[in-house]
Amino acid sequence: MVKVEFCTFLDKQDKNGTIRIVPLGYAKNTVKKPTLPGWKDVVSEIVIDKKYAKGLDGIEDYSHIIVVYWMDQEKECHLRHHPQGRSDIPFVGIFACRCPQRPNRIAFTTVKLISRKGNVLKVKGLDILDGTPVVDIKPYTPQYDQVEKAEAPSWVNRLVF
Repeated sequence: MVKVEFCTFLDKQDKNGTIRIVPLGYAKNTVKKPTLPGWKDVVSEIVIDKKYAKGLDGIEDYSHIIVVYWMDQEKECHLRHHPQGRSDIPFVGIFACRCPQRPNRIAFTTVKLISRKGNVLKVKGLDILDGTPVVDIKPYTPQYDQVEKAEAPSWVNRLVF
């Protein structure tokens, strides 16, 4: 028999097309401002509201997860700029880079899942500030997420992650 436990949608859209997204939880770490060089060694906890903890069941069977979050602390919106503020990197449109100064402050990162304890996930490599709202979590599944022979401009290799 197939079992299903239902939940209520958190996102709402009004008659004008305005979308409201309610976070599932938040990130917890020691990072108060964006950090360079890179995020790859940053360990964070993702604390999910306890009413959604059952939704994490089975996540510990994955080595990596995709964390979708809302960059609530970002205060600027750029349509074009030099990524990471570096003049040696081409002046590109915001949709041609992964910088946070976006019209919609939605972000996602694929990270190493270290552990799960109840409603708390411990991850490594999440480029997120302490207290940032988390809006979704998805398992990284190579059949869906891995891209063979992906290409990117050569300047991307000069960026610090």
